[in-house]
Amino acid sequence: MTDCIEFQDLGSMDYKIAWEYQEEIFKKRVNQKLINRESSEASRVFLKDKLLFVEHPHVYTLGKSGNRDNLLIQDDFLKQIKASYYHIDRGGDITYHGPGQIVAYPVFDLEHFGIYLKQYVFGLEECIIQTLSEFNITAQRMDGATGVWLDSDTADARKICAIGVKASRYITMHGLAFNVNTKLDYFNYINPCGFVDKGVTSLQKELGKEQDIQFVKTILKNKIISYFHALKD
Repeated sequence: MTDCIEFQDLGSMDYKIAWEYQEEIFKKRVNQKLINRESSEASRVFLKDKLLFVEHPHVYTLGKSGNRDNLLIQDDFLKQIKASYYHIDRGGDITYHGPGQIVAYPVFDLEHFGIYLKQYVFGLEECIIQTLSEFNITAQRMDGATGVWLDSDTADARKICAIGVKASRYITMHGLAFNVNTKLDYFNYINPCGFVDKGVTSLQKELGKEQDIQFVKTILKNKIISYFHALKD
């Protein structure tokens, strides 16, 4: 089924507006799944999985079990740097979203792909690793930490993509944040993902020049769709 995932690029959108839009899609799919379980086979409605891409204005988000102390600045300084802050319902600790970063929100029913949440996170990481390989960058996972890293087993370990997800009845929301042309200075105001001894990087920093983010989006979109389609075949 080559059309089982619908893709939508939201462009640049305020975090709260995108969160509410994503949550609307998520709840619709959860509710439909519950209805289907009480319906005859002939009357069941199956909604396609949805892949959203978006760029956010400067914002910090803290996962449901994260530590607020990992945001190193006060509310008045947040205003000075034109950033907002949200405590949200995904896993993981604190992270930053901003211009030049691809944020992907897959609203997927994992039962469509025959996988569990851990395998899903592995798949998102794999799609980023494959995308980076298109730019001749070798990336890895790190034991005990989600996301995608460069030089993960060295003192120079640095994260290029953060991942934090939520799932209910095997339907996912939230997702990944891939640093392409991201202003990395904004990470100085947090302990990224709760780490105090690890760095962050971007595609621009690693390659030494600004990247065509639309080109990167196309590669990443194709990697995600291809990877998850292959699980269904």
